[in-house]
Amino acid sequence: MRVVGTAGHVDHGKSALVRALTGTEPDRWEEERRRGMTLDLGFAHLRFDDGVEAGVVDVPGHERFVHNMLAGATGMDVLLLIVAANEGPRPQTIEHLAILSLLAVPSTIVVLTKADLVDENELAAVRDDVRLAVAGTVAEGAPVVAVSALAGTGLDDLRERIHAALVGLPPRAQHAPAYLPVDRAFTMTGHGTVVTGTLMQGSIAVDQLLAVHPGNIEARVRGLQVFGESRERVDAGARVAVNLSGVPLDAIARGSALTAPEIHAQSSYAVRFHPLPEARGLLRRRMPVRVHLGAGESFGTLVFAALPADAQAVDATLHLRDAAAAVPGQRFVVRRMSPKTVLGGGTIGIPAAADAEPALSADVVAVRAAVTGFGLAANGADVIAAAANVTIERAAEILADEAAADRVWELKRPAAYVDAATAEMLLERVLASLSRRESEAPWMLGATSLALARELEIAEPLLVRVLAAAAERLRLVVRNGYYANAGFEPQLSAEQAAFFKEHVPVDATQPLVPVPFEPLVVELRRSRIAGLSGALDTLTATGRLVRVGEHVYRGEQLAEIRTRLVRVLRAKGRMTAAQFRDAVGTSRKYVVPLLEFFDATGVTVRDGDQRALRGA
Repeated sequence: MRVVGTAGHVDHGKSALVRALTGTEPDRWEEERRRGMTLDLGFAHLRFDDGVEAGVVDVPGHERFVHNMLAGATGMDVLLLIVAANEGPRPQTIEHLAILSLLAVPSTIVVLTKADLVDENELAAVRDDVRLAVAGTVAEGAPVVAVSALAGTGLDDLRERIHAALVGLPPRAQHAPAYLPVDRAFTMTGHGTVVTGTLMQGSIAVDQLLAVHPGNIEARVRGLQVFGESRERVDAGARVAVNLSGVPLDAIARGSALTAPEIHAQSSYAVRFHPLPEARGLLRRRMPVRVHLGAGESFGTLVFAALPADAQAVDATLHLRDAAAAVPGQRFVVRRMSPKTVLGGGTIGIPAAADAEPALSADVVAVRAAVTGFGLAANGADVIAAAANVTIERAAEILADEAAADRVWELKRPAAYVDAATAEMLLERVLASLSRRESEAPWMLGATSLALARELEIAEPLLVRVLAAAAERLRLVVRNGYYANAGFEPQLSAEQAAFFKEHVPVDATQPLVPVPFEPLVVELRRSRIAGLSGALDTLTATGRLVRVGEHVYRGEQLAEIRTRLVRVLRAKGRMTAAQFRDAVGTSRKYVVPLLEFFDATGVTVRDGDQRALRGA
């Protein structure tokens, strides 16, 4: 189902035309029928023999009710621009057309009503007037159909034009989260709260959990109707009535939005704003405005970094007095505070898509653009889905495919995604830094994440996650918290190697006895050999030197001690500290720190005064 909407000057026959096309009276209020003037939105159902159907929204034409007209203009697929043949284009014709051009209605048909009141020459003249009036708008080049709602002339031709327009419309976003701007809210005895509106995107099903904005109130769908017919599910484009549970009537009204849970209300949006040519001179850097977003009207401030130099679109920020839910790419209109003339409109910010492959679906393009737009800000599927205006489930599917193709990098803890090209640029900077460090200090094991983060001026938590992904791709190595280029092995200088050979010697008569740590540090500080401190870090990080308590062992010493320990425990099952001392051939002052070291490193487990192999 799609939405056909009327627009045009007051008393040009919009409601009469809807009655003639659908057999339904769109004026819902007694006052409207008594005065012969539409005051609020009216609705009707248009059905064709082949099953094509549309909801018809009839809007008021009087200038005092432009706010109601704007509420109904949201979601129009086909515009019927109504112009009375005996009057021609009038002020509200032009204003409505400007509004619907800002809303980018995809298809337009110009309808000349009351054609029975003019002759052929007058009808030809009004056609010319209309063509001039609609130049540069969504109605430029639109078919013009002359009808008489009273006599019935031209209606069959108009129905054929509407049918062709409906059939030719592109599909609405199927993978987008549900978004329904509420244009009516009421209660029904035995049912509770009911809202109506045009489902702009996504789908809604019975028992589905949705959210009401503002307020982020959880609501369950009790029932769905499309023009009185119950449905289990409705898809984008439908005029639908939704029966909600969990939502009192005073929590929802025209201007509210019923959405999927992943859509959230915000008080500020980045926007692309297009001023009307005649309004450009009225704009200020901070412009108080009436904002028409969805089916609601609210107050806000439009803030420009630089005022438009012409009638072309510019970037701006829209600040709302009250938070409202909107989706990327959604159209809005703004009017002056007073007088309430239209200033322009635009779209809620959406990441700019790079040149896309022709075969790509719109949702894939949107997800790629969102990921690219976030740069190095790694985000989960939920955030990317909101930016791309797709469901979380669909975003997760696309991101999995993109990660498999290495177009995005999947980061861990927690799962998040970053554009592969952006990650690669960061990685190249990291590798260049590591290469420089490895050249300047080849004895270093590498660089820590903190050192790299400070040098590259990037948040360390994000850098750690990107480097972990790079390590999975074998682009670098990480050892004991130090990062290095793949294949790099640290090498001590001859002076450094000689220093540690002298100050951490192995006594041939007592090959398993360590040296005290503190004297080593004292000698290291006295020495003028370059890079000794870094060399010590490398030796300890690689296990070539191991500190146990207040002493330092060479790696091969500790390996031999461990071998002896395991051999005895496998033979005896358990051992005391004294038995360990005898097995190792060392003194008691080294035994306790060694046993505690092996407990801490998962080799042994203590049971009273004895040790056993862990897991044995």
